Amino acid sequence: MKVSEMPYERITVEEFKEKAEKIIEKIKAAESAGDLKAARDEYNKISEEIDTACALANCRFTLNTRDEFYNAEMDYYDNAMPLFSGIENEYKKAMLDSPYRADAEKLINPRVFKGFEMSLKTFSPEVIGDLQQENALVTKYSKFMGELAFDFEGEKMPLSVLRGKLEDDSRDVRRKAAEAIGKTMEANAETFDEIFDGLVKIRTQIARKLGYKNFVELGYYRMGRVDYDENMVAAFRKSVETDIVPAVAEMKERIRNRLSLDKIMYYDDAISVTGEMPRPVIGTEEIFRNALEMYNGMKPEIGAFMQRMLDAEAFDVEARDGKFGGGYCTTFAKYKQPFILANFNGTSGDIDVITHEFGHALAADYMFKYAEPDYPTGMETHECHSMSMEFLCHRWMKDFFGESAEKYKYKHTVDALSFIPYGVIVDEFQHVVYENPDLTPDERKAEYRKLEKKYRPYLSFEGIPYLELGTRWQYQMHIYESPFYYIDYCIAQCVALGFLCLSREDFDGALEKYVEFLKTTGGVSLTRLIENAGLTSPFADGALADTAKGASQIIKELEKALG
Repeated sequence: MKVSEMPYERITVEEFKEKAEKIIEKIKAAESAGDLKAARDEYNKISEEIDTACALANCRFTLNTRDEFYNAEMDYYDNAMPLFSGIENEYKKAMLDSPYRADAEKLINPRVFKGFEMSLKTFSPEVIGDLQQENALVTKYSKFMGELAFDFEGEKMPLSVLRGKLEDDSRDVRRKAAEAIGKTMEANAETFDEIFDGLVKIRTQIARKLGYKNFVELGYYRMGRVDYDENMVAAFRKSVETDIVPAVAEMKERIRNRLSLDKIMYYDDAISVTGEMPRPVIGTEEIFRNALEMYNGMKPEIGAFMQRMLDAEAFDVEARDGKFGGGYCTTFAKYKQPFILANFNGTSGDIDVITHEFGHALAADYMFKYAEPDYPTGMETHECHSMSMEFLCHRWMKDFFGESAEKYKYKHTVDALSFIPYGVIVDEFQHVVYENPDLTPDERKAEYRKLEKKYRPYLSFEGIPYLELGTRWQYQMHIYESPFYYIDYCIAQCVALGFLCLSREDFDGALEKYVEFLKTTGGVSLTRLIENAGLTSPFADGALADTAKGASQIIKELEKALG
């Protein structure tokens, strides 16, 4: 079935409540662990219906944020989701309180119950109204960003297209693009500040009502983190500062010298090679045709999945007015169908979509087959799937970039290592903001500037309208929409760089370990997944020093290949 043909029907709170209450009664009346498992299987089926309806509504809203029908559906779910959560928590509580829980853990992965315990820490009927306000603000931000038009030399364009110009060969074009971003954001500064201030305040209020000092602890519970906590993340950030930042700074200095720049400006950050930037030498249609050949060449079963995605028209990559400006992979669980949204802009990022988001989609397909549907899999694990696939595709890059393939591989690896310090800026910024919820908008911007200097000392925003004030974070959608998500990218990037090192030593072996990683996700812990792949956990002592050393060595080898 094509994604566009999937029928959508709103699932109401009343419908869900009626079905869930019957299942909860079965749990309470259970006479064995088998009865408990049967009730859980029944619940997962109705949960799948809700997840699919919500995913379809959100997908069609992001395809056109001006669509009146799906705007109304998003309004409905913004209000309904907290009510759904309340009903779901009654189900989880019944499962946890069952006298047959211990026996049931022999039939159901025990980590499922740990996930239930964590979920119960994120909700109380007392915060339903607050959650509805939070959801409405997030939707407001998504809609605002989807409709915001940026003025570049007399032409109006979405941010997704304008950001493509930050990779232009001409430094003057890049500078003008950065200025255009800053000026448009400045003209809408009040909206950016107002929405975020509202989110900080409502999230803090929710946390305090639930008994937490601030939103940080609640934010971690919301992310479903079973394998690591706030202290481990703080240690990870410290390791980035001591091990990754010096390696990136040294690499950036070589780039600055090679490009004859006086200093690296914000609009130079994506530039790492001389001459023309590596861009796809083929159009959208051929990109997809070559991607299919690439995945067939990688492994027939992966190619077969790519063909199913194409047959289902499960990609929407055209940038257009009113469309959500970011990119994502979502799933429609009822139909066992992933879907990818992106905004092609003619840069190397277009190919990253075909590799990164496809990695998510492939993992989802395996998880439909092998994973327990309610297993608590963290987002960092999902990002391992996508970021690692990017590197496994390196050997096929000539099909997309022609003679610039080596440039692309170099730039891609440089960007991957450079990303980690930026990612921890985003994470630490959120810790500062939510630990100090009474900061003013100007004070938040000052804190962001401090973090830029700490983790990216080589980069300057000087003279760029508005952005020099410390506002780059305002178009990082995760900060508004998915607090504390961003560190997952950093953790995953370290794992992905590990797969890159493995693939350069033994590609077939690395690919098999990667596929096994996907197949066993949804059944074992992140630590076990990493160990089974022959890699070291990013949280282990000295791990990031090894990551920096391995990535730096590959980057230097690629530099030599460029001449």
